[in-house]
Amino acid sequence: MTYCLGILTREGLVMASDGRSNAGYEVQSCLKMHTLARPGERVFVLLASGGLSLTQSVLALLERDFARGEGLAGAATMYDAARVVGGAVRQVDELDRAALERDGARFNVHLVLGGQIGEEPPALYLIYPQGNPLRATPEAPFAQIGETKYGLPILVRGIRHDETSLEEAAKYALISLDSAMRSNVLVGPPVELLVYRDGELRLDRRCRFDADDPVWAALSAGWDRALRQSVEALPPVPLGSPQLTAAAASSSISTSTVIRSVGAPT
Repeated sequence: MTYCLGILTREGLVMASDGRSNAGYEVQSCLKMHTLARPGERVFVLLASGGLSLTQSVLALLERDFARGEGLAGAATMYDAARVVGGAVRQVDELDRAALERDGARFNVHLVLGGQIGEEPPALYLIYPQGNPLRATPEAPFAQIGETKYGLPILVRGIRHDETSLEEAAKYALISLDSAMRSNVLVGPPVELLVYRDGELRLDRRCRFDADDPVWAALSAGWDRALRQSVEALPPVPLGSPQLTAAAASSSISTSTVIRSVGAPT
């Protein structure tokens, strides 16, 4: 199982991934964040989820072409780059899907691509198993792959493209990963984090947190403490108040009326 996410803000990108894989018959660590760069010209960060052999094949094709000055090395825009990645997914599809499905296995590859080419603003894309890209926008400024549901609420509540700083986005990314790790044992350390600021055109701010890392432990414990304190500070819930009881008793709206009003168009 995997959980990876990318966050797009007005200042740049934050990319993060867990490091646990259940490839084969045992749980092990596996690198899920991959970078390709020509400093001063273009930078790319790829996060991978799905069948490990499939994602490795996709990345091998991209790295081979990049070294030749092709593929991502020649993409004119980030949209073109996303299409290059999608093309590599389709190549692996043609090579392996039939054999996989013959043995009852799914073709499962999801990728998140973040990066910048020249003076074009940084961009973030989700690449589906069919190879088609979905771009993150200021209204939907993050992308997730893998075990997404546990880490989603904190991103929805906290990330604002025009307001969230890179430093804040990095904290949200780590809290989101921590939430997924608490809820699913197959999402786990080491955690990788990369922060990229618009216009840098180099990738030199990347860190890794192992299970026993004191910084990671402090962040996780601090979030637990802050969450409890926030709940304690909320206004009291008027359980059993006379006003609520009287309002419920005098209501003439039946349950079936409520269901119809919510479920049917007016």
